[in-house]
Amino acid sequence: MKVFISGNIAQVGIAQLKEKNIEITQWDKDRQITAEELIEACKGQDALVSVGPNKIDAKFLNAAKHLKVIALHSVGFDQVDVDEAKKLNIPVGNTPGVLSGATASAAFLLMLAVSRKAFYLHKKIINGNWQNYEPTPELGIELNGKTLGVFGLGKIGLEMAKKCAGAFQMPVIYHNRSRNEDAEKEIDAKYVSFEELLEQSDVISVHTALTDETKDKFSIDVFKKMKPTSIFINTARGGIHNEKDLIQALEEKIIWGAGLDVTNPEPMDKNNPLLNMDNAAVLPHIGSATEETRDAMAKLIAENILAGLNGDKLPYPIW
Repeated sequence: MKVFISGNIAQVGIAQLKEKNIEITQWDKDRQITAEELIEACKGQDALVSVGPNKIDAKFLNAAKHLKVIALHSVGFDQVDVDEAKKLNIPVGNTPGVLSGATASAAFLLMLAVSRKAFYLHKKIINGNWQNYEPTPELGIELNGKTLGVFGLGKIGLEMAKKCAGAFQMPVIYHNRSRNEDAEKEIDAKYVSFEELLEQSDVISVHTALTDETKDKFSIDVFKKMKPTSIFINTARGGIHNEKDLIQALEEKIIWGAGLDVTNPEPMDKNNPLLNMDNAAVLPHIGSATEETRDAMAKLIAENILAGLNGDKLPYPIW
């Protein structure tokens, strides 16, 4: 059996595949594989490990309908045409659960960094602009006792909520399509409407999937309904916020600050104004980038691939 891997994954997953005598071909160029190259690379392969933002769309799926299984190096699957995969009976799996803690830690880091203007002030040191002590300029804001609003209280959102409640005694409100009663019991989270989430939150942290419903959900009209002292955090998908509108909201002080681990597009242009704002903090999509998490993801990938190649039900399917 042959497997193509479109990027780098942790060696523990590759070792699991090689133990089963799987022949592995891996993309080794220092750039993202193109759609055409991915189709070509999958010819003669039995399975694909998709690393990065590869479009597993109808065009690709029909060109590679011989594949027995596709394993995503992510928990999100907005890049997959699920209906077409079902139609062609190509099993597709992801890596749920194992990256919740790491991604929530990134959200927590961004919240702290924004609240204290940390990235911006660090750049002042680099640029030689650390002047004499003055007590009032470029002050941050306190988080203790502020209200955390979670948009998408699933596993990652719950981990973020627990960190905020534990560290800063932040009461938690949330908005989902359906209530998370387990989370309500565990952290005393309160379910609210989307409008109430905007009006009441001091920090809004986004942990939902990118869908037609959530695409551009956070637009200028939405930012205007938030508190002018509020912080917006997005570690889910860049398409959930309208980046042009977010820039406007920050420039016009419609909201206090924003922290992003995801942007639209990715990679972000180095001249993007968000990178030089005092009230913004941006990371290059590193939510799951810890050794422990990436090892765990690679193990789930290997399990999905081996199950698919054996004709068994995937342990971590998206459909």
